[in-house]
Amino acid sequence: MPVRRLNHAVLYVRDVQRAVEFYTDVLGFEVAVEYPHRAAFLRAQGTLNDHDLGLFAVGNQAAGPVPGQAGLYHLAWEVGTLGELAEVGAKLRGRAALVGASDHGVSKSFYAKDPDGIEFEVMWRVPREEWSQDAGGVERLDLDAALARWGAGLATGAAAGSAT
Repeated sequence: MPVRRLNHAVLYVRDVQRAVEFYTDVLGFEVAVEYPHRAAFLRAQGTLNDHDLGLFAVGNQAAGPVPGQAGLYHLAWEVGTLGELAEVGAKLRGRAALVGASDHGVSKSFYAKDPDGIEFEVMWRVPREEWSQDAGGVERLDLDAALARWGAGLATGAAAGSAT
């Protein structure tokens, strides 16, 4: 039986309340269940999952991620429209969490770090019929050009189909 997709992610964080505030504000997650100071389970809007993101407290003394060592590099959260991507990008900039912006040809992406330094990507999928055969390179994201081409409201990926 092959894997179909990633169902949820679970992160160790130093402070659950701080992480919940960040992910609900920036990415629009909703709290499904919370165990104060110990754990929280968050849902993406419109999901059919019981949770999409789990957060477990490990305390303020815990070391953060170490770039260049074996381990998770980042998670990618998909938004449905370029307008939503622009909105998330503005929130990330406002919180000084934004660390990069890329055009992958098949997607437009912002990269950010949460309060614990855990990196994640927020991406919008380019309509599949417009993917290039030589996609795979990474360019600087020109969000204004993408918005001019596709508009703020074009739904692609999961948003164009049923909720996941």
